Amino acid sequence: MKVYSNENEQVDALKNFFAQNGKALVVGVGLGVGALVGWRYWNSNQDSGSRETSAAYQQVTSALDASKPATLDAAAKFASDNSNTYGTLASLNLAKRYIDANQLDKAAAQLQSGLKDTKDANLQAVLNLRLARIQLQQNQPDEVLKTLKNVKGDGWTAIVADVRGEALLSKGDVKGARDAWTKGIDSDAFSTLKEMLQMKVNNLLG
Repeated sequence: MKVYSNENEQVDALKNFFAQNGKALVVGVGLGVGALVGWRYWNSNQDSGSRETSAAYQQVTSALDASKPATLDAAAKFASDNSNTYGTLASLNLAKRYIDANQLDKAAAQLQSGLKDTKDANLQAVLNLRLARIQLQQNQPDEVLKTLKNVKGDGWTAIVADVRGEALLSKGDVKGARDAWTKGIDSDAFSTLKEMLQMKVNNLLG
């Protein structure tokens, strides 16, 4: 998946993707954001973390290739052996490969494992949002709503509202979906993301 240079670019691309693919967006939204956050965390921990662990993390994640199971196994072992930010980021990267391969159960397991290894609220938010989208794809709306409760911080309001609305709509709760998306529209989010949510509200009314 392409990693965008800034959040505006990423959200613009997501909007175009939504217009073309509709509900396929439920897994795709946020992956670029997660990758960007992961890179920033890796960068910020270079000085404070072990150089050896840092080098090992870079090696296993750079080698990740879904067509080569050995690289996935190596990343999984690294994540299991490192109960720290590097281990969490390895789980995040590995989960992406599993998502790309449509192995959603394995992706969810990696995200849940990563959540145990970090106390950082922003990184936890990324992991929980990815997990919620996987649960949505697996038709588990109640699990989605539970997972979203673990996402903290006003900066995530619109993205949480997007996923919550999709989960509620899948349960037949049209009013709940509309209320969730309206909350996202009223939040301090990028205009393009608000426009995407408005499109979903308009589709309900139509």
